[in-house]
Amino acid sequence: MNIIKNHVVTMHYTLTNDEGVTIDTSAGAEPLVYIQGLGHIIPGLEAEMEGKAVGDKFKVAIAPKDGYGERMDEMINTMPKSQFPETEQLEVGMQFQADTDHGPLIFTITNIEGEDVTIDGNHPLAGVNLNFEVEVVEIRDATENELSHGHVHAEGSGCES
Repeated sequence: MNIIKNHVVTMHYTLTNDEGVTIDTSAGAEPLVYIQGLGHIIPGLEAEMEGKAVGDKFKVAIAPKDGYGERMDEMINTMPKSQFPETEQLEVGMQFQADTDHGPLIFTITNIEGEDVTIDGNHPLAGVNLNFEVEVVEIRDATENELSHGHVHAEGSGCES
């Protein structure tokens, strides 16, 4: 069986940047399980998975445009501390969710200078080349229930059929 749209794919992966630093991995943990073609993984990797079979091992480099996008300067803003709850102890690296014209978005505080707080709405991996090592572990047809719900159902979850 080869991976096509609406197949449940189980895979192990290691993600590194161009410097070889591991960003994420399933090694020593549960593999990633997703439904092909529903946009559950970044577009570039999903395209590379198409047609692969159980046992396939491969490496692929994904450019930012096919990953988390390019960094956009307009996603970086400075706002006054007074815009945050007074009870909040602000620190660089903190993340918070805010509603925007494009729906909810996660922002990261990147700098605090006096009363000015710099926030960045770019995904932390925006602008980063993503290098994957992948092993396809299992492929199966998604159930009608999984397709109607839009996600894989774990065994024993009561949502199998």
